Amino acid sequence: MLDKSKKVKKKNSEQPIINENIKYPRVRLINVLGSQLGIYSSNEAFNMALEEGLDLVMISDKSDPPVCRIVDYGKYKFMQEKKAKEARKKQHNASLKEVKMRYKIEEHDYQVRINQALRFLQSGDKVKVTVIFRGREIQHSNLAIQLLNKMAQDLNDAAEIQQPPLRDGKNMIMILSPKKNATA
Repeated sequence: MLDKSKKVKKKNSEQPIINENIKYPRVRLINVLGSQLGIYSSNEAFNMALEEGLDLVMISDKSDPPVCRIVDYGKYKFMQEKKAKEARKKQHNASLKEVKMRYKIEEHDYQVRINQALRFLQSGDKVKVTVIFRGREIQHSNLAIQLLNKMAQDLNDAAEIQQPPLRDGKNMIMILSPKKNATA
């Protein structure tokens, strides 16, 4: 028979320790306005928070003594979630974009591919440049290498070669990644 009183609660590491759950003997206390009040016992700090009708929230347990703050926990939690959402919004995951062409490409079409690749690189994405061969065109792989090297040279200001031209089946590929100072 299972004893229901001994259920193990999983502790969420994201949630800060609040109020009477703070088990440290002494804490460094910060008031609502953000100024330090000093070092108090955790019971004293909890009673001070109760007097103000607010919560005692542990901000950092890394220091000695741990840092606690008197705040409205609902507002504090909302602000933390808002900051995390903003951080996720600003983060950009680089993806791999592809530009395809043939080794017998006309000059205007080549310029269109250069502009596409440049746009991808400026948005922080990597670019896979693919030269496609059909039939016996594979014999002219040296022309494809020249074309890819020309493209790398034309995009030299915005890109650096991550993978040099390499034959992959009936294709010749090269991967360019944005330069660190070009995206800033």
